[in-house]
Amino acid sequence: MTSQAALTSPIPASAPLRTDQPHQEASARTPVPPGVKITRLFEENMEKPFVLQRLTERTWWVSVKNYTTVFVVGSDSVLLFDAPLGRTSAFREAIASVTEKHVSTLVYSHFHTDHIDDVQHWIDAASEDGINLRLIASARTAAKLEAARSILPRPTETVAWPSSSFTFEGIEVRLHGFEWAAHTEDHGAWLLPTERVAHVPDLISPDQPPFWRFAANERFLFTEDNLRAVNELEWDYLSGGHGNIGDHGDIEAELEFIADLRGVVAEKLARRPLESYVDATLGSHTTWFTQFLEETGREVADRLRTKYGHMYGYEAAAAANGEMVALHMVQYH
Repeated sequence: MTSQAALTSPIPASAPLRTDQPHQEASARTPVPPGVKITRLFEENMEKPFVLQRLTERTWWVSVKNYTTVFVVGSDSVLLFDAPLGRTSAFREAIASVTEKHVSTLVYSHFHTDHIDDVQHWIDAASEDGINLRLIASARTAAKLEAARSILPRPTETVAWPSSSFTFEGIEVRLHGFEWAAHTEDHGAWLLPTERVAHVPDLISPDQPPFWRFAANERFLFTEDNLRAVNELEWDYLSGGHGNIGDHGDIEAELEFIADLRGVVAEKLARRPLESYVDATLGSHTTWFTQFLEETGREVADRLRTKYGHMYGYEAAAAANGEMVALHMVQYH
């Protein structure tokens, strides 16, 4: 149980999963070597309007209040991935700190509104600069916007699902959609092959435990397949939409974390199967199923604390992630 003192204590120091990995201060001018992360990222996000790190000659990674993305400075203008909710001013300030060029192209990574809800602000800003914003999405994202009767602006261009590409000022942008996507059905990896950068929001949050139920994962069944698919692509830097700058080691660490969760849940189910929770006195199957999930989540958190408990956010995330894995393991064999 979390104590009241813990709830009111100062912000803790960021504790990464891979404690032996190098971390350094963010630099908007000097490219960061692959495999190096930004130090004190959580604190920097809370204390500053944005955290900006140059990746290559033409690409930057930027984090605003725990939402991260990538932008590319082309010969005439800027391409930006996503339009995270409520963060337009800070992202615009970050871009303006390294270039006077305006954003002409914006890519929807996938249709979850927290990552694209501010798109109208970018359309309006582009219009003020005399630009008709080029708004690009996969055909599957465009179809999902229609099916959901979304109020968000529709893309001006679509790229074929699951795999295709488009060009921004001579720079190829390549889509690798997941055949069976886990996070949401229009989820995939967006690659900048010449920059060796991948933008895959919500698949993984490098240096952090997975957010609540693996970032509100809609279909956990295919999570490991998606992680392996991204790991097989050629890139040096990964933007996960949240967390730190990623590398291939983060994918491997995430797969190990999931395997550990699976192991605890499997042991729990072997010791006390789901059927043992059935109790007529509870008056509802909803009640005993909820007890199963909550008990399993608590056991996952307790059993993995020695290995992962040093990570900031662990106590808030572990039980919910354990519940997600438990739900998956009783649904699919």
